[in-house]
Amino acid sequence: MNESELYKELGVLTKDKDKWEESIPYVSSLLGHESVKIKAKALWLIGEMGLVYPLLVQDAVPEIASFCDSSDSLLRERAVNALGRIGRGNYQVIEAYWTGLFRFASDEEPKVRLSFIWASENIATNTPDIYENYMTMFETLLHDADDKVRMEAPEIFRVLGKRRPEFVRPYVEQLQRISETDENRVVRIHCLGAIKATTSK
Repeated sequence: MNESELYKELGVLTKDKDKWEESIPYVSSLLGHESVKIKAKALWLIGEMGLVYPLLVQDAVPEIASFCDSSDSLLRERAVNALGRIGRGNYQVIEAYWTGLFRFASDEEPKVRLSFIWASENIATNTPDIYENYMTMFETLLHDADDKVRMEAPEIFRVLGKRRPEFVRPYVEQLQRISETDENRVVRIHCLGAIKATTSK
């Protein structure tokens, strides 16, 4: 099967959730494929599978985490995403790699910084307490130079504001200021959403 056929097959499998459980070993094996495109697709899919079947993907987690050190930003991005999805399903499965994710808050590639926020939101959905002492990392991302990163950054405050409002209250004034001054409309809306989630508790 050539690259495009294999990529297409993975696309079909992504939609066919009834086959996920039995396909985890196969998709895991594709993490060793020579093609970056296939590895990236496999990382994405194994993350989605891991949200549903976290214990069944745990043997692949060390290999997934190894892509966090890749010089290819797409593979870093997808590895961080996958760890976030699996960690949402079961934090213990990715716990050994969790603190290592915070270096991606300052990755040179905006899409990787965005993935770090997204992964953190996923993990914080079911395991919020672990973020108590890391809020300043997310505060920095509220002022990121990249629009898409700034659009996503308030969302981790919203997720945590719903679950642990005390973590977010120290940042409400700052979120309010950004909601009034940021040039990006989505950033302003997301900041207001984070404030609402926090103050309605």
